Amino acid sequence: MKLNYKRTILVGFAFFLISAFWQAYDAIVPLILTNHFGLPQSASGAVMSIDNVLAVFLLPIFGALSDKVNTKFGKRTPFVFFGAIAAMVAFVCLTFVDNYQLARVIAAGAPELEAAGATEAAAELALKLTTENSLPLIGFIATLLVVLLAMATFRSPAVALMPDVTLKPLRSKGNAIINLMGTAGGILVLVLGMVFATSKNHFMQYTPYVLAVVAIMATGLVIFLISVKEKKWAEEMEEESVRLGLEDAPAEDESGEKRKLSKGELVSLLLILASVALWYIGYNSITSKYSVYATNVLGFDFNFTLIIAQAAAIVSYIPVGMIASKVGRRKTILAGIAMLATAFLVGNFIEPTTPEIVMYPVFILAGMGWATINVNSFPMVVELAKGGDVGKYTGYYYTASMAAQIVAPILSGFLYDAFTMRVMFFAFGTVFVALSFVTMFFVKHGDAKPVAKKSALESLDVDD
Repeated sequence: MKLNYKRTILVGFAFFLISAFWQAYDAIVPLILTNHFGLPQSASGAVMSIDNVLAVFLLPIFGALSDKVNTKFGKRTPFVFFGAIAAMVAFVCLTFVDNYQLARVIAAGAPELEAAGATEAAAELALKLTTENSLPLIGFIATLLVVLLAMATFRSPAVALMPDVTLKPLRSKGNAIINLMGTAGGILVLVLGMVFATSKNHFMQYTPYVLAVVAIMATGLVIFLISVKEKKWAEEMEEESVRLGLEDAPAEDESGEKRKLSKGELVSLLLILASVALWYIGYNSITSKYSVYATNVLGFDFNFTLIIAQAAAIVSYIPVGMIASKVGRRKTILAGIAMLATAFLVGNFIEPTTPEIVMYPVFILAGMGWATINVNSFPMVVELAKGGDVGKYTGYYYTASMAAQIVAPILSGFLYDAFTMRVMFFAFGTVFVALSFVTMFFVKHGDAKPVAKKSALESLDVDD
């Protein structure tokens, strides 16, 4: 039994373009809301949570809907095609709305105030202009909704495609490749951020930057559409699963109803989803506002720091898959949680006077920890899926992560406003990541069923 790396990489181009989008979104949208519209951290956090509110309801719906779709292109590909096209067009349009507000802020003299060191006065001026005429903000949020709706239509179907074409014991390794592809998309966008100096100028037009990001997304989409033969590959996977006897029980019971989870499986599923929610609250509170924290509090270049973290994740993905095959997904995830919590704990002690280079090992550890968690958590959820329910269980996974990310920016934003961002930024993330260790500790199901190794060479390609 061997993982088809070529197929997995090609399937991963869907996640590549998704990750490229979210890297750009998380980098510039908080900056636009804070610097161009003058919103306080709590209000900015509320806007940043909109995508998660939509995702809680829409990702399970579109995941389950794609389970039932049957076209000559497969179940998931039509969602990826139409959703990605709509998202790219709307993302560019979003910058046009921002450009209108930016022109007002520049004309009022905000850049001059900031250049003179009056950063708070510049933010107050932007907020005053937004309050006097809220139409640009309304237009920005309306366009943002279109972007987020488009992304929601294909996120679950795109992610569900990997388990659709990958045997169960190989899904941790397959997920490592998918995450590797996503990280590659994120790094390309971070490099673009450095080229366009998105962390240096608070009052820049983001249209050229977003056009470059969309070009990367479009390239990934074209490769995906040309190369991926979804229907053929899924049928081959199902035939191979039957041949190897990888299904623990029939997908349906004697009455023809879909088999339900046992009590133990259900408890494990709920604990896994609770763990996902907790570590996403901690992690998202850092990633969704790090561009603001690094730029406005520490005075660091957030792009390069995040590239360091992404590079660490890339190096970790394949070894993490191998480790999980030896010790199990649950134990590997617990190790990843410990690494991530430790990194955030150390981050609390980094100050504006600290050399920027000190932040690099912190984010290296964070990148390794997050990679360790990500490679194994999604496969544990879909491992419990029965029959044709992979899209539905993918939706469950994203419901947990997105619901958590509704809480993260709002709650952390209020705490930043109340106790300052400097005090609460890393502390908030540390606490919630540590809590996820407790829930994950009690999980009993989700590791793949072992398969007998037939040769020493073949054993290198068997997961769990």
